[in-house]
Amino acid sequence: EYETCGTAVRGDRGVRRRVVGTLMKTLYLSDLDGTLLRPDERVSDYTVSVLNRLAERGVVFSYATARSFATAGEIMKECRVSNPVIVHNGAFIVDGASGQFLHCNVLNRSEAAEIYAAFIRNGLRPIVYSVIDSRNRFSYFTSGNSKAQNDFLQTRIGEKDLFQRARVIGNDAQALDGDVFYFSCIDDPVRLERVKEALTDKYRCFYSRDIYSGEYWLEVLSKEASKAAAAQRLKKMLGCDRLVCFGDGLNDEILFSVADERYAVENAATSLKKIADEVIAANTEDGVAHWLERRLLCGRKSI
Repeated sequence: EYETCGTAVRGDRGVRRRVVGTLMKTLYLSDLDGTLLRPDERVSDYTVSVLNRLAERGVVFSYATARSFATAGEIMKECRVSNPVIVHNGAFIVDGASGQFLHCNVLNRSEAAEIYAAFIRNGLRPIVYSVIDSRNRFSYFTSGNSKAQNDFLQTRIGEKDLFQRARVIGNDAQALDGDVFYFSCIDDPVRLERVKEALTDKYRCFYSRDIYSGEYWLEVLSKEASKAAAAQRLKKMLGCDRLVCFGDGLNDEILFSVADERYAVENAATSLKKIADEVIAANTEDGVAHWLERRLLCGRKSI
């Protein structure tokens, strides 16, 4: 966790200065889907073992994901990640053990209404994520969804809804209940692109093709919310001096921009690989866990 730094190293991004004898505390931060997780949306036994050994040694490890804490926490439950984690693409920092909100980026009423109206104008019914009565909820209509969105909802409702977050709504007013912080929609790419074009100047928009289903997603949140801003805040919260990041997708580009070291997995987007310090093994080969074990658990000093 603490690194003794010496000698200056020159690379494509210039000189990284090292001060001999200075102890530097590092935050290791990984994306989940497509990076730490395998294609079956699970963390391998090997990765669990590595992360738990890192925890025993006091290494500061966390994750930054587009998922909610409920779904990410369920996937990562065998890993002893007690540090705060970043969820909903940076909208929230939550306690890794309890799920308690530590920092939130919510939209005000007029912002939420403007975003919602942009979806409705294009014939789309977004899933709306809000804090209602101090609980993280998501609201959705049972009709008017694309098949892909209905398929996604089926993975989050009923018996799978362990934290009882799902909330069926019947009108537009109910969609904006509580403190709204996130919109997502899976639908026709042409209509999604129209919404993105209408909102991208004022809000943070993530438009991409899902790595599992191949369907097109649009996610919209506050301009103040990003993995990068949340990572910098988390780094300060944990008293760390350096940030080392791992990712695979376009939404990790802004995170890489604030990292001291950045590593893209082999299956990452080409644009992310271009700005990475190194391309490591793919998520199918537990690339992040192998890097962490080699760098931190095999007697080698991290730089």
